[in-house]
Amino acid sequence: MIDFITWTVNPNLIDSFITIRWYGLAFAVGFWLGYELMWRMFRHEGVPEKWLSALFVYVAIATIVGARLGHVFFYDWAYYSQHLGDIFKIWEGGLASHGGTIGIIIAILIYSRYVTHRSPLWTFDRLVIPIAMVGGFIRLGNLMNHEIYGGVTDLPWGFRFIDNLGAWMHGAEPIFTQPSHPTQIYEALCYFALFALLMWMYWKRNAQRRPGLIFGVFFTILFASRFMIEYIKNVQEAWEIGLREACGMDMGQLLSIPFIIAGIALIIYALRRPAVHIDFPNRFADEKKINKK
Repeated sequence: MIDFITWTVNPNLIDSFITIRWYGLAFAVGFWLGYELMWRMFRHEGVPEKWLSALFVYVAIATIVGARLGHVFFYDWAYYSQHLGDIFKIWEGGLASHGGTIGIIIAILIYSRYVTHRSPLWTFDRLVIPIAMVGGFIRLGNLMNHEIYGGVTDLPWGFRFIDNLGAWMHGAEPIFTQPSHPTQIYEALCYFALFALLMWMYWKRNAQRRPGLIFGVFFTILFASRFMIEYIKNVQEAWEIGLREACGMDMGQLLSIPFIIAGIALIIYALRRPAVHIDFPNRFADEKKINKK
């Protein structure tokens, strides 16, 4: 019988004249697969291919900037307000998914106004499908980084993570945590399951005919699962312990509530409105013809 799993994976996939981290690879693979999926959806619906390259730039910048600022303002403003220059040191860690979500929402509002000239819901309903997949990859990257894990458990799949990771990577003996919930894996499984559901809704049920439905399902399930898993996850910052004692929730849960409410509202909105007609020519459109419509 297995009592626990001792996790000794090095966060660096390659560590020589160049350094490649598993976390960075997870980001890169996720963005690449997401781009390929969006390419197929855009071609399926006959929109200009140029829209895709613009979307990639908007989302890439918004994800990094939003996630970084989310960590700075939501979790550790007390430190960064006194060390403003450290805000730019992304390589030292510190990204918040809620901040990334807000950044992407703002970016898509701008993208819809100046690129597609369509309702933002059109883009959101398609973009959130690969985002669910990318979220799963990022959580696996967190697993490789020995971070964002849960509380102590006696379940056989509990992980002993390296607590002195930096020192261990420089040759010190590892100091292991007690067997803990691998909440990175829990979240990754939820996100991959959500990705499969959204793919089924898009390709098999044509749910994109009801603007806002796919987006609403994404918000509701992703942040509801995040909300529940937070109960067994360790807090990211020490001050959140007091927050949990005061209101029974941590910052991640409080930030998730508005997104869950928004998701439910979007689902109701989408189901109450008639389905729209969408053609599926399975080829990219001429942008000049699109602009004349």
